[in-house]
Amino acid sequence: MTLSFNLVRGASLGDAVEAIERAARDIGLPASVHGGFQGTALAFQTSLASEPWLILAALSTMCIVLGILYESLVHPLTILSTLPSAGVGATLALIVTRTDFTVIALIGLILLIGIVKKNAIMMIDFALAAERNQGLSAEAAIRQASLLRFRPIMMTTLAAMLGGLPMALGSGTGAELRRPLGICVVGGLMVSQALTLYTTPALYVFMDRVRRRLSAMPLISAEAR
Repeated sequence: MTLSFNLVRGASLGDAVEAIERAARDIGLPASVHGGFQGTALAFQTSLASEPWLILAALSTMCIVLGILYESLVHPLTILSTLPSAGVGATLALIVTRTDFTVIALIGLILLIGIVKKNAIMMIDFALAAERNQGLSAEAAIRQASLLRFRPIMMTTLAAMLGGLPMALGSGTGAELRRPLGICVVGGLMVSQALTLYTTPALYVFMDRVRRRLSAMPLISAEAR
């Protein structure tokens, strides 16, 4: 038997799937009767199951590439620390606009992973060059990098935000498909931009101190022997 359903205005597919599964449990279907979804509902369930793996694959790829680039495990962690603020911003934007977290919104979240980390890369790359070439300390290098790279960071972030505004505010045919993508990008960039300008320098100095302590531990044990 095949049962079809439509969504009322304002209802999400996730709520409909949960309601159907709850109704199947409440009526007490026998063990020999099995149910499943087809079409859009099946695609929705498949996307939910693959979401954690997609995000984990994106983060793993970034860690590998950044680790090879900087030949260190510390600086990739500093760069990846900017991503939670982008996720929080995207989630808050979806909640404020009362937009469901759809597959398109997930695509916007994955796009944020690539866009947001460029702020930290621009600062950290400049700070590392200042440490090596000018002999500056970590604090002085990241301060110089924050001052000199502020304008490029703001320009690239504003360009990305303004590019996403037409999707977030657009209307017409197909707008409901594009809006979650634009809302995620704009909201994530707004919050991450406001936070990472302060958190990235602090984390850079903190991770540099951790790296120095870890590198000094074998020397201390060898002298003690």
